[in-house]
Amino acid sequence: MKKVFKVKNLECAHCAAKMQKEIEKLDGVNSASVSFLTQKFVLDVADEKYDEIILSSRKIIKKIEPDCEIVL
Repeated sequence: MKKVFKVKNLECAHCAAKMQKEIEKLDGVNSASVSFLTQKFVLDVADEKYDEIILSSRKIIKKIEPDCEIVL
């Protein structure tokens, strides 16, 4: 399942790259892209792990940039 989300308060391209790298390591993630320029988060995941991966992704994003959030 591929989904596109808007990202709020992403203020650093380096942070976006770190988020992407960490999210791609999650089990069940086929691909992930966090774009500072477009303020978008594109996630392609296994359907059965979708909820778990979204929760983990939100935690990763908050850890790297506390004010940043995914708009679901």
